[in-house]
Amino acid sequence: MIVNNTTSNPGNQRRPRVIISGGGTGGHIFPALSIADALRSRIDADILFVGAENRMEMTRVPDAGYNIIGLPVAGFDRKHLWRNISVLIKLFKSMRRSRKIIKDFKPDIAIGVGGYASGPTLKAAQKAGIPTLLQEQNSYAGVTNKLLGQKAEKICVAYDGMEKFFPADKIVKTGNPIRKTLLNSQKTIKEARESFGLNPEKTTLLVVGGSLGALTINESLEKGIKKLAENGIQVIWQTGKNFGDRGPLAAKGLKGVVVTPFITDMSSAYKAADLVIGRAGAGSISELQVLGKPVILVPSPNVAEDHQTHNARALSDKGAAVLITDAEAREKLVDATIKLIKDKEELDKMSQEISKMALLDSDRHIVDEVCKIINNRQ
Repeated sequence: MIVNNTTSNPGNQRRPRVIISGGGTGGHIFPALSIADALRSRIDADILFVGAENRMEMTRVPDAGYNIIGLPVAGFDRKHLWRNISVLIKLFKSMRRSRKIIKDFKPDIAIGVGGYASGPTLKAAQKAGIPTLLQEQNSYAGVTNKLLGQKAEKICVAYDGMEKFFPADKIVKTGNPIRKTLLNSQKTIKEARESFGLNPEKTTLLVVGGSLGALTINESLEKGIKKLAENGIQVIWQTGKNFGDRGPLAAKGLKGVVVTPFITDMSSAYKAADLVIGRAGAGSISELQVLGKPVILVPSPNVAEDHQTHNARALSDKGAAVLITDAEAREKLVDATIKLIKDKEELDKMSQEISKMALLDSDRHIVDEVCKIINNRQ
């Protein structure tokens, strides 16, 4: 079987079978679906997702038209170690279920995109002699991927210097796949601002903290939203669902401030913004790089290996972003935002630098590597 750029499957030739495992957050799910879509357009593959039970992939993946099986896996509780007894039991059950999935589905390759489920799934695949590919999104690899990387065929990365985590001969710099909808917007900046009911001529700030919200960023805006408005800055503020009515109450009576728990049209939100404030998840950073958006990054301190700080530094060290720590944000974020957003020359410079870091067509390049591995196995 030779896998190439055609979707045809002549005769009764067996379709390539691909497992994609991972999830937990949009930062893992969106790249996974992008890879699956690119695979489906390239080859006539049978694709199965493996995710974590009760996580968002269990609804997002079927909504995108793919089958998914859930594992009872959960993350380790680093603050309350005694709670990890149940986590270890779930891990044991997940390993056993992963072995059965591999045995029943008989994949030609297993792809790991990060998240709780990818560890047991790819470990089971490697033990069964199935080739694996890792898509490491961050600039600082986690423990699971570092272990899996020793036996992986390829590791697709988005940052330089990843040979300190993985065998150098296995690394391919592909970048992180992003949502295609962000690139397809036909709106002008004027139209994008008007779609949010904002003045098309005024400087606009976009604040995003993920679907759940980022408490530190939200409380910084809650404290300083009036000051931003007084400085003539329009704000699109995504609070996430966990901030309740605190955002709307803080912005009550202020003109040019849009507060919403979730933004459905992110392409217009990005287009409208002169500056973005957000966390430093790998997926969000890749989107900002491709779109060339100046950004203030406030890394979450509540992630494994503090990888968001490493991601943010990879940009700030090159003048492509401003890094403000979570501990400093409540005191510094609003004032730093006002100063930066009024400095058009600095915004233009940041836009140029972050654009230089963009890697386009990442999903296509990852699929190139997948096809090579499948062909070599055949």
